[in-house]
Amino acid sequence: MSATTNETASKGRRNILVLLPLIVFAGLAALFFIRLGAGDASRIPSALIGKAAPQTNLPALPGLVRNGEQVPGLSNATFEGRVTLVNVWASWCVPCADEVPFLNQLGKDKRIQLVGFNYKDGADNARRFLGRYGNPYAATGQDLNGRMGIEWGVYGVPETFLVGKDGRIAYKLVGPITEENLQTTLEAEIQKALAAN
Repeated sequence: MSATTNETASKGRRNILVLLPLIVFAGLAALFFIRLGAGDASRIPSALIGKAAPQTNLPALPGLVRNGEQVPGLSNATFEGRVTLVNVWASWCVPCADEVPFLNQLGKDKRIQLVGFNYKDGADNARRFLGRYGNPYAATGQDLNGRMGIEWGVYGVPETFLVGKDGRIAYKLVGPITEENLQTTLEAEIQKALAAN
């Protein structure tokens, strides 16, 4: 074999070795994007399902009043003995505005209690948001630094947790409440929670 043939073969192997990481990366990226698009984000599991709601102590949203009285904040006492939907929202969250009609509907449902968990938001912005869209919440706590969101396992906003009469988290919906998931999923989960002892 001549020297030029050896050099050509050697360059070919080097080119393959240089391209190999790029090929592997491209394959992994393609797999990631296929799997990312295949799943339903609202079905992300929560480690808190079936466990007691985390120790919660969120102060009231300053200046938020209803019927001349300050709307209370959130604590674990808020959940005692009632089926409660805990909606995590923020004024800067576009899907939060989209779910307001369904929250208003749920806020009028006498079987349950709807409370809000204002996430990483300024009080003025949060009050303006509720002033514009309406306040469906019986209580609204403010989580300025996101610490309580970490305790609850919040991935992002909006999210809604269903807390049973026993104070345990029965269900978690990631993403906005929509007409479809309200009818097909959330209503069934509420019924189960109401039927539980």
